[in-house]
Amino acid sequence: MAVDLSNTLIVAISATALFDLSESEQYLQTLSEQDPHTALDKFREYMKLRESQPLATGAGYPLIKALLNLNHWNQQSPDEYQSTTPLVEVVIVSKSSPDTGIQVLNAIRHEGLNITRSAFISGCAVSDYIADFNVDLFLTTNREDAQQVTDAGICACAILDATPVNTYELDTDQLRIAFDGDAVLFDDSGELLYKQQGLKAFHDREARMSDLPIEKGPYADLLIKLSKLQKRLPTMLTQNPICIALVTARNAPADLRAIKTLREWGVNVDLAFFLGGLEKTAVLTTFAPHIFFDDSIKHIDAARHAVPSALVPYHSKSLLNGHHSSQTKKILNELSEPLTPVAPEQPCNQSE
Repeated sequence: MAVDLSNTLIVAISATALFDLSESEQYLQTLSEQDPHTALDKFREYMKLRESQPLATGAGYPLIKALLNLNHWNQQSPDEYQSTTPLVEVVIVSKSSPDTGIQVLNAIRHEGLNITRSAFISGCAVSDYIADFNVDLFLTTNREDAQQVTDAGICACAILDATPVNTYELDTDQLRIAFDGDAVLFDDSGELLYKQQGLKAFHDREARMSDLPIEKGPYADLLIKLSKLQKRLPTMLTQNPICIALVTARNAPADLRAIKTLREWGVNVDLAFFLGGLEKTAVLTTFAPHIFFDDSIKHIDAARHAVPSALVPYHSKSLLNGHHSSQTKKILNELSEPLTPVAPEQPCNQSE
């Protein structure tokens, strides 16, 4: 019987983002450098001896824990075993073989995480299989995997680096997610104009277009699905199950367009911070999200010391990568042109 997960938020996460596998990865690298012909056999024996050892949590663990906790609002009776569609589904993705991945499966059980779907692909390309799980978000520590998934346009995707944050200190009773705006929730046209022509050109354009919705960015559909999930959960006076924040460098006059765009999408974020170039870390520290998504390496490097942070990679063909200079100039000219109203059609002159 097929399972209908069309209304379920599906998050895939690499084993290295959920748990700290740096020791075993380093050991495999050492074996490969010593003798690539015997490295895999030696690594299998190494992992077999350690498959029952617990693993330290990774940067993505608090997010996954908080996501899975949302399913408590959708409890099923004992006679409905696995028949109730979950609100959230998590898929573990590992480039290990099934045999060397047993430690990860044991760690999932040890942590009490209700993760039942997994993919162990023995070094194959992750992008070949992510789409098969109908994933809305993919989190990984591997930059190459993230770029391939981003370029394929499969789903929202981000790169998680190791973080000094003690993830056990983050409570998981409420899911808290913070999103950057341009090139994350919104398309990259505003970011591109700002980087090439400066803040005034960006503000002038946003003021002219304040009533026009911004085009969707790579995380727009994820936010919309998350918002729909939020509306299915109870609304409480004290603390709601999900809290979503927009944390952006935008400020007036570019703030109105962002809010109106979210309204057009049917999304109501709980908090919005229009910082106008101020450092984001202070606000993020107060908000204490389980994850912060941003396309700026500068903001990620600053925030990762305070909260789990994930870098949103640009598509390889994105003009923000600094390539395609002639095409970039053409698009920038179009972005900075004043909007002119379209004249109404004139009736045909029958005499012509």
